[in-house]
Amino acid sequence: MKPQVGGVFDGIRRFAALTAMLLAFFTLAFTVHSGAVLAETVKPVVTGARVAGDEDRTRFVLDMDTQVTPVISGLANPYRLILDLPEVSFSIPQDVGETGRGLISDWRFGLFALGKSRIVMDLSGPVSVDKTFFLPAVDDQPARLVMDLVRSSPQDFAAFVETSRSARPVDSEKAASKSDKLTAQKNGHKPLIVLDPGHGGIDSGATSAAGTLEKAIVLEFASLLKAKLEASGLYDVHMTREDDTFISLGRRVEIGHELAADLFISIHADSVRRGQKLARGSTVYTLSDKASDQLSAEIAETENMSDVVAGVDIETGPGEVTDILIDLARRETRSFSVYFARTLVSELKSAVRLINNPHRSAGFRVLKAHDVPSVLVELGYLSNEHDEKLLISDEWRERMAGAITEAVHGFFRPRLARQQETASQ
Repeated sequence: MKPQVGGVFDGIRRFAALTAMLLAFFTLAFTVHSGAVLAETVKPVVTGARVAGDEDRTRFVLDMDTQVTPVISGLANPYRLILDLPEVSFSIPQDVGETGRGLISDWRFGLFALGKSRIVMDLSGPVSVDKTFFLPAVDDQPARLVMDLVRSSPQDFAAFVETSRSARPVDSEKAASKSDKLTAQKNGHKPLIVLDPGHGGIDSGATSAAGTLEKAIVLEFASLLKAKLEASGLYDVHMTREDDTFISLGRRVEIGHELAADLFISIHADSVRRGQKLARGSTVYTLSDKASDQLSAEIAETENMSDVVAGVDIETGPGEVTDILIDLARRETRSFSVYFARTLVSELKSAVRLINNPHRSAGFRVLKAHDVPSVLVELGYLSNEHDEKLLISDEWRERMAGAITEAVHGFFRPRLARQQETASQ
């Protein structure tokens, strides 16, 4: 029987045609998907910004590539104006708002929460928003968002604050702080540790002379420390933020409380206004009603301003609880906090340079959880050039993270030993 050559070729041609059709289909599908993803990720871009005018009338201008509609609100004590925008990319220098003009003393910008950017203006006094409008792009001129401010009275600004409060988007800090983890149950009986990288988003924290941002330094270090603690297999570790997102001070405390954390470590790398060359080395802070020294008072004042920097209405936060049982729990928690701080200082001594009297205290708002032992670790001071070199050194960060991990082991060793004894019985 002769082989059916023609039939074989026909089959090959049909197979090739089918293959080509499938390839074309998948190519089209990939292109459509890629285009959809690209469309989702493209954000409006701010390409320029400036302030013009005087103490009677001031104009604020943003150059943009796409029209956006801001939600404008006000906050008093101190006087601030808030512009909430959909998430945008700020293609402008980080320090562009450090010098203001007219009614705007200075201003700052950044990511405030998932899908939302924010501009916060510090005002020289009460103002009213005379008009806001958007100019489309013309010829070689970019599109512009324009806002005109005029001088106002304290009474009129207070009324504006009240009326704008309802218009201001609800702060989505819970969504931005990985809220799915807040309902997670502890894995067995492992101690649960919350690491709190300070600042984030619109709140950059300290900035060195070379432009190093505190919010970036502490996030990288917290991620390294988390990996080391988890590698031991002894702890469950969570972070208050895992990206460049702003989390208010009150929300940070709530996260530790909601997770029923066994230890809360807030991580910072501040700057100081006085004695920049002298303030150097790592410091461990615990909570106290009165600062242990002037430097501690200054650092606490700076850290407690984080919500003001980001335009958070701190007056709407929950008040202090005065229940006697809560007060007793707070006293016990402070004792555990001090014990861990001393353990940590002991470990750090052999690993990194410490400031004189490395265990200090002040009224840090982020340490005020009544039921979670809490400390704030200053890795170093970005205002000191020697500290800055260490803070960006991988070798130094490895030593620092290793020392903190050993201190955590020491703090929980009695508890872990009891659990092992119980398990073996």
